[in-house]
Amino acid sequence: MNYHTGLTLRIYLRHILQYKWSFFGLLLFVVVGSAVGVIIPLYYKQFFDTLSDPSIAAVRERLVTVLFAIAALHTAEVILWRGAGFVNNYFEPYVTAAIGNYCFGYLHRHSFSFFSGHFVGALVRRVNKFTGSFERILDRCVWNILQLVVNVAVILFVLSSRDRRLMVIVLVWTILFSLINWFITGYKMKYDVRRSEAETRANGILADTITNNVNVKLFNGYARERSLYAQALFVVRRLRKFTWDLDVMFETVQATLMVALEIGIFYFAIGLWENGTLTVGDFVLIQSYLLTIFLRVWDFGKIIRDIFTDLADAEDMAVVLDTPHEIQDIPHARPLAVKGGNILFKDVSFYYHSTRPIITHFNLHIRPHERLALVGPSGAGKSTLVKLLMRMHDITDGKVFIDEQEIRKVTQESLWQGISFVPQEPILFHRTLMENIRYGAPEATDDQVMAAAQKAHCHEFIRDFPEGYQTFVGERGVKLSGGERQRVAIARAILRNAPILILDEATSSLDSESERLIQAALDMLMKKKTVIVIAHRLSTIMKMDRIVVIDRGQITEEGTHAELIRKRSGLYHKLWSLQAGGFLQ
Repeated sequence: MNYHTGLTLRIYLRHILQYKWSFFGLLLFVVVGSAVGVIIPLYYKQFFDTLSDPSIAAVRERLVTVLFAIAALHTAEVILWRGAGFVNNYFEPYVTAAIGNYCFGYLHRHSFSFFSGHFVGALVRRVNKFTGSFERILDRCVWNILQLVVNVAVILFVLSSRDRRLMVIVLVWTILFSLINWFITGYKMKYDVRRSEAETRANGILADTITNNVNVKLFNGYARERSLYAQALFVVRRLRKFTWDLDVMFETVQATLMVALEIGIFYFAIGLWENGTLTVGDFVLIQSYLLTIFLRVWDFGKIIRDIFTDLADAEDMAVVLDTPHEIQDIPHARPLAVKGGNILFKDVSFYYHSTRPIITHFNLHIRPHERLALVGPSGAGKSTLVKLLMRMHDITDGKVFIDEQEIRKVTQESLWQGISFVPQEPILFHRTLMENIRYGAPEATDDQVMAAAQKAHCHEFIRDFPEGYQTFVGERGVKLSGGERQRVAIARAILRNAPILILDEATSSLDSESERLIQAALDMLMKKKTVIVIAHRLSTIMKMDRIVVIDRGQITEEGTHAELIRKRSGLYHKLWSLQAGGFLQ
């Protein structure tokens, strides 16, 4: 058992113990029900012994009495198993849901960079496999392995009362059979892990190509992507065939061992019958017990292999659950209290990798309610600064303050609560427009949502939809145009009304008329807020209080538009000239 398998089992056990009384009740029902099922053949033995012995008086009465006993035991068995079913119907869904919630919570607390490095489809599959593996492992342990243990224990006890040598034969055979299955299963486990990993890779490719279906079409990637997916499926197919072939070989070994036990124990029983130790009813009892053992131990081999397979399937998610969260709140972190929105970057350095510096010894002070624009060439570090402010990444060195509170010492939730962010490429939930806008302020009324939509000029296109604000926007908002998605994101920010506003190319997907309309709404939204605007279209930031020009992670110029445009040798003047007159030249 490797470390992640142990982690998986610990997580499962921890959640099981949250409902321990239901679990113990389930075990009690199964144990007693299994024991009753093994006791019933004793009465069939008595029934056939009575039939075969002509010296017994009042045969009919004794047979009827035995039948009533058998009926009573069967009735008790039915009640016990139905009781186990009802308890399980309560216990298992609750624990499965608790495990799913745990996975959801832990997964979403991972950093932004974690999600950038993992396929969405693969992560969804990992969570589903982890919860599904729990259900299957629990079912096999309770309904199969526990029954096997109880059945074999009671059978060995009964056989020992007839002749201890019968008990020894069955016990030795059961141990040998179980050990062979255990070692064979351990051998197959490594191939099950490889198969699971190959299936994860194939599903990741499938999810990636579906997400990028437009690129696949427009860049003639169909043949290439199909070939790539086919290669991944070839590996899956090869490993599946090999593991399934192993199953067939294992079952052949099991069948051989079963035939050997049945022939051997009956051959030995004949000698016991000849010397009067066993009766005809004992042969019925032995055959009944052999069938029970064969049924259980045959399943045991398959069950153990399936449990190992389920553990291998769960291991992918266990790796995620074992990965420490890259960005965490410090112990006793306090909520951020935004009063004026004063922001300070103090000697900040940030490296994506130790050999790739993005920002070094950066200093910037943004005054309360100041409207500041960040401009510069692509890759200069503008978006990185915003990500550091929102703790999408943690800085390598230095400090960032909001109203004299270091952001690493406040809770992340309170930090994000104080910021409204409109990204360059807003991604929406596959929910209604009403729900997507309200996501900025969950407690907002429908009237407040519509008022925000009107300010962001969403209302114009929303009212044209047959279902209006109840229109579903599709996965990631694909049913809307880029400009419509940005206006929804702006409406969401307007509704949130946080004291710090960050606009990352928030009007880049808008046409000139829509931009003119929204600019008025943004001007209203910016009032009494600290605003950071990232823009490549310099015409959108001419009215900012201050423009900071960044190049290679450093401030090269700062001032108002009028001040910077006069510096003919400056980078801002060069960028302005390219945008204002470059195409004409």
